[in-house]
Amino acid sequence: MDNREIAKIFKAISDEKRLDIIDLLKDGEKCACVLLEKLDLNQSGLSYHMKILVNSKIVESRQVGKWTYYKISEQGRIDISNLILEITKPN
Repeated sequence: MDNREIAKIFKAISDEKRLDIIDLLKDGEKCACVLLEKLDLNQSGLSYHMKILVNSKIVESRQVGKWTYYKISEQGRIDISNLILEITKPN
C-alpha cells in the first residue's frame, strides 16, 4: 500500500462526522435515510462523507431502489488494523 492510499484511509477516519457515521454503522447495516435522521447533515453532506468512507473501503454500500444501504466493511476493518501495525512496526 502506498502513502497515497494510506492518507486516504486516515482522511476518512479523521473527521468527527465520519466517526459518528462509523459509530452508527457498528450496530449493523443502515439505510441512508436512517443516517440522515440520526445525524445533523443534509443529503449532500451525507453523500460527501459516505463517498469518502466508501472510497477508503472502510464502508460498503448497496443500492435498493432509490435508497443506499451502508455497512462497515469487514475487509476494511482488517486492512486498517494491519495498516496501523505496519506503519508503526520498527525497522
